[in-house]
Amino acid sequence: MILDSLNNTEKIECLHPLFKKAFDYVKSTDFSKMEDGKYELDGSRLYVSIASIFGKEKQDAAIETHKKYIDIQMPLLGVEKIGWKPGCELQEESAPYNEQKDITFYVDRPTAYTKIYPGQFAIYFPEDGHAPGIGQGNIRKVIVKVQVEE
Repeated sequence: MILDSLNNTEKIECLHPLFKKAFDYVKSTDFSKMEDGKYELDGSRLYVSIASIFGKEKQDAAIETHKKYIDIQMPLLGVEKIGWKPGCELQEESAPYNEQKDITFYVDRPTAYTKIYPGQFAIYFPEDGHAPGIGQGNIRKVIVKVQVEE
């Protein structure tokens, strides 16, 4: 997991060939003029989802993991708290892996929580269990999905 400011993406962009394209797009896009939904940037290899949610309590946020995609999560409006637990420590699935949606849900509880503010981002790799959507009131966010290199 990586937490940082959108002002500090240069050092991170070298970690994956599509990260620079993803961050360039995020930095140059006015999301306030876009509807919620999915927007492809490079076919299924790189896309963004814009979502408006109502913040959940910690106990209502389930840990999830992905096998095919890296998540870059960024709040646009509101402060989002995301729980985290190393994937290697996750023990009990609540829903088995759904290949179509690239997601597994777990009963386990996070061991750490991070507050993410507008202008910041968090990257969750396949080995990072994460429980998004924790917060107060309305949260609007962007989730960048970056396909894992094969």
